[in-house]
Amino acid sequence: MPGDPEGDPVPLAAGDPVPLAAGDPVPLAIDGRDLEISHPDKVLFPEAGRTKLDLARYYVRVGTALLEAMGGRPVLLQRFPHGAGGPSFFQKRVPDKRPEWLQTTIVETPNGTTSRALVAADMAHVLWAVNLACLGFHVWPTRAVDPEHADELRIDLDPSPGVTFDMVREAAGEVDRLLREVGLTGLPKTTGNRGIHVYVRLIPSWSSIEVRAAAVAVARELERRRPDLLTAAWWKEERGARVFVDFNQNAPHKTVFGAWSVRARPGAQVSTPFSWEELDSIDPDTLTMDVVPARLSERGDPWSGATPESLDPLLDLVRRDADAGMLDAPWPPVYPKMPGEPPRVAPSRARKTE
Repeated sequence: MPGDPEGDPVPLAAGDPVPLAAGDPVPLAIDGRDLEISHPDKVLFPEAGRTKLDLARYYVRVGTALLEAMGGRPVLLQRFPHGAGGPSFFQKRVPDKRPEWLQTTIVETPNGTTSRALVAADMAHVLWAVNLACLGFHVWPTRAVDPEHADELRIDLDPSPGVTFDMVREAAGEVDRLLREVGLTGLPKTTGNRGIHVYVRLIPSWSSIEVRAAAVAVARELERRRPDLLTAAWWKEERGARVFVDFNQNAPHKTVFGAWSVRARPGAQVSTPFSWEELDSIDPDTLTMDVVPARLSERGDPWSGATPESLDPLLDLVRRDADAGMLDAPWPPVYPKMPGEPPRVAPSRARKTE
């Protein structure tokens, strides 16, 4: 049970009753740490009727898979003090008032500003963040112990206006085919909303700049193969009703919404890893925090055991494009001008200034 009449902390288990007065903090003992969930009956998902304690129980139930995906990484907290329907704010810096055992690391923004971020070291760290009304986690592609090397490539299939989820599924299938052709394994997950992410686990030998270059090459190759469906166009005015392959999600210091994290949507949808065999039937709206733990228990973690791979096959595509005279793709506006980058101006604006 999450607590007993004497108030001693005990392990948190899913579905246990709370034998405390409504609103009393629930003491927890997890990973050798004592902490508590304050205001456990605070409703975070009004339409689903799910509370802060429900969210904590969810994360405990998926904890092994969650830590497999984000354990040891810095995380950006998006806090919702009034629940999923209310305003939120991003918190990169951990509060000054924090437990002594909390693991943190120094991260940078694109302009060089540093901050002390939470490391998802274990479930005690996850539940500490949940108690701050953090619903889901935005995760760095590097480990706290090795910030210079990205060990994940993240292919973000972002639906433009007019794009259906069937089109996103079809786009993910194209990603799978391309990766298989070059000998790599893609790990798909829903975003918890309308898109799909495909990850490639990497040997930690390349910088985020190199990983982003590989993502640019993937986006361009996908567009060559299926220009009717996929686009590498950074400028929205050029995308049309196509799936945008957002290569800039791999830029240094960028975070991506993490696997097994709960979205701030009315149904408490989860960013859920799935197998390629499920691609044609996966429905992100049905994958909620009420459903996903049982699904994980029945099917297992589809990302479990993935072997880190070499980025070299995709860097071959980078070199091919460079030999053909292609420049780098535009970077987001918060980044300094990068070597080999084309003018950072929308095509329509460029024409007006000519």
